[in-house]
Amino acid sequence: MSKTSKTASKRPVTAKNSNAAKQTAKPKAAPAPKTLSKHDQILSVLKRKEGASLEEMQKVSGWQAHSVRGFLSGQVRKLPGVKLQSAKSKDGIRRYTVVS
Repeated sequence: MSKTSKTASKRPVTAKNSNAAKQTAKPKAAPAPKTLSKHDQILSVLKRKEGASLEEMQKVSGWQAHSVRGFLSGQVRKLPGVKLQSAKSKDGIRRYTVVS
């Protein structure tokens, strides 16, 4: 190999190898719809009028019970302007609700 082969080629820029040709080749697809995070999903369930039980929050998030309770105490209770309430219903199931 010679020393000149390691340097960049000095070919003239044509439409074939320019960026303009690459940009016009394919139109961009529409962005995918944004999915809600697990945190957002739990908060949306908590904002319902009837609130949510621990089991409902587990189904929505896929988390275990201790993880859901940790999220409630560690994250939700610290949100500004949000108050987390819990109460047992007549059937003995504890339901959590968020009051803004």
